[in-house]
Amino acid sequence: MRAGNDSDSVSPEDVGRDESLARVEIALLSIIFLSAALLNGALLLVLWRQRKHMSRMRVFVFHLCLADLVVAFFQVCPQLMWDITDRFVGPDLVCRLVKYLQVLGMFSSTYMIVVMTVDRYQAVCNPMVTFQRRRARHNIPVCVAWGVSAVGSLPQIFIFSRVEVAPGVFDCWAKFIQPWGLKTYITWTTLVIFAFPVIIVVFCQVRICRAIQINLSPKTRQGSGWGLPLPSRASGAASMSKARVKTFKMTVVIVLAYIICWAPFFTVQLWSAWETNAPKENATFAILMLLASLNSCANPCIYLLFSGQLPKRLVSVLCQRQAAGKISQEDARVVSTLYTSLRNVSDCK
Repeated sequence: MRAGNDSDSVSPEDVGRDESLARVEIALLSIIFLSAALLNGALLLVLWRQRKHMSRMRVFVFHLCLADLVVAFFQVCPQLMWDITDRFVGPDLVCRLVKYLQVLGMFSSTYMIVVMTVDRYQAVCNPMVTFQRRRARHNIPVCVAWGVSAVGSLPQIFIFSRVEVAPGVFDCWAKFIQPWGLKTYITWTTLVIFAFPVIIVVFCQVRICRAIQINLSPKTRQGSGWGLPLPSRASGAASMSKARVKTFKMTVVIVLAYIICWAPFFTVQLWSAWETNAPKENATFAILMLLASLNSCANPCIYLLFSGQLPKRLVSVLCQRQAAGKISQEDARVVSTLYTSLRNVSDCK
């Protein structure tokens, strides 16, 4: 799906474009692409170096970075090139492949968040089931997320193709059965990539919060008042480690960031498909849909804020260089202060 949705909701006859809006889109897409590629690439490299000692949550974050890189290179980057050239440049096979990878990135990023949330639900509400699982490298939910994404993106190959939109002008367009084809496509995409996943993650988050509220309350911790032992489920929640609570908080923030970034995108998509008088070339519409890709920039930032691992490594490196006389004490104090601030943010209740 093209980020600007030009090829998804307008007819081939509408071949003109707003040059001022195009320049704004190019600037925003350039910033988003560079930020997403650098942030996710750097985090992916660090996690890869620690692959022999990765926890379950780090495995999820690793694959979420992979999914966000797919979004950056195969959704944001093609859209950026599209806005620069004004038309798709390439054969029919490339057109279909790009459209497939665009939706694959959206699917994989979304469903990686879903399986991450479900994993946290299992860790809090069914801790014994989580304890009995295999090691993190045998992460079946991650494989399921990628499998669902790969299969769910297949319709793109048959919907989109390189077509002649004007005499001698070719572009990568979708062909829909009129009058219901476009509405069905947009509605189905919204349901499987946004609505259903959001329902699942919100349900899991509510259940987790409820379990924590019940099992960590003073009354529960003290027992029933009759000296009866706590249920095994409550005992597991009551003894929840600080690290597990932190990963739950991180998951909540990642889910909120996803909803905030993608809700406007899918709202505009549905409005454009179902409302015949919707302003499809409206600048506000275009910017809202472009900003959805900011989610791929937000995810690595959220992980860094909650983990504090990369700032810690940076402090260690700088301290070693200071011992060798390569940096000043003032620079080391500045970085150390930054690290302390990040830890305070991640540890706040």
